[in-house]
Amino acid sequence: MARRSGQKIKLFSLLEILWKQTDEEHPLSLTELISALEARGISAERKSLYSDFEALESLGFSVECVRGKTVAYYLSSRPFELVELKLLVDAVQSSKFITEKKSAQLISKLESLVSRHEATALAREVHVAGRIKAMNESIYYSVDEIQRAIAQNRKISFQYFSWDTEKNRVLRRDGERYLVSPYLLLWDDENYYLVGFEEEKQKMLHFRVDKMLRIELCEEERSGKEAFEKLDPTRYTRRVFSMYGGEEEYVTLRLSNVLVGVILDRFGREVPLMRDGKDHFTVTVPVHVSPQFFGWLASLGADARVLAPRQVLADYTTYLKATIQAQE
Repeated sequence: MARRSGQKIKLFSLLEILWKQTDEEHPLSLTELISALEARGISAERKSLYSDFEALESLGFSVECVRGKTVAYYLSSRPFELVELKLLVDAVQSSKFITEKKSAQLISKLESLVSRHEATALAREVHVAGRIKAMNESIYYSVDEIQRAIAQNRKISFQYFSWDTEKNRVLRRDGERYLVSPYLLLWDDENYYLVGFEEEKQKMLHFRVDKMLRIELCEEERSGKEAFEKLDPTRYTRRVFSMYGGEEEYVTLRLSNVLVGVILDRFGREVPLMRDGKDHFTVTVPVHVSPQFFGWLASLGADARVLAPRQVLADYTTYLKATIQAQE
């Protein structure tokens, strides 16, 4: 009776054996497949396996035959190639916002998409040393909650925090909840940012998702659609350096030719460059003038100079002097 019952799941069991135990480098002979089925209490004959292979083919699972000293078979159709999974696992392993625990869970699920032999090879390939992973797994679900709000055209409310010198969370606005219409999630400098229309200030703002707490979906529909439609996500990301604030200005810079690549990487290839003599060029770009912008500019050294506006030049000079004085 047990064997007859086992016949009902024979095709599924055969697929599971082919999935977990075979690949192009590790095919199994008919004798080995029959033995593996019998170990599960399922009897099989060589002829019946050929019919099973055809049934699997009809379901979209390709079983390839390898002819050598013995004839052997392996499952050749899988959702991902091994090289594709290596890329996905590397992305998971290196993503700062995914915790170590969640990374291990996701990687385990990805490894289940290949044979046990390839899973071992996959695990050897993906270690990324020196990454600082998130400590709080809630960000994983925060992103999902924000995406759900966007899909359902609903506002969200949440608390927002910063860190103090004792490494404690300090709630902004004394814990008062923010009410935001979420429109976009951006990835910048290994962090997720929400871009949304903030009700109190009535404008588009950005928030680091890992600093958002107790996200709740509201019944109200989103507002600020017109403000979002005026927003160019690519341009927005380029001008908001590391997602810090500051007033937006069009700043003209004079730079050495060696920095052309730096400017194109930051502002895109469409930004107009004007030659200024043999060794320099000028460019006018929109930026949020802030200490972070000045820090980026200072990293370019003597190869970069602010030409206009004069107030930005004055503020940059003050920033540099204060930085020097702080080292004395």
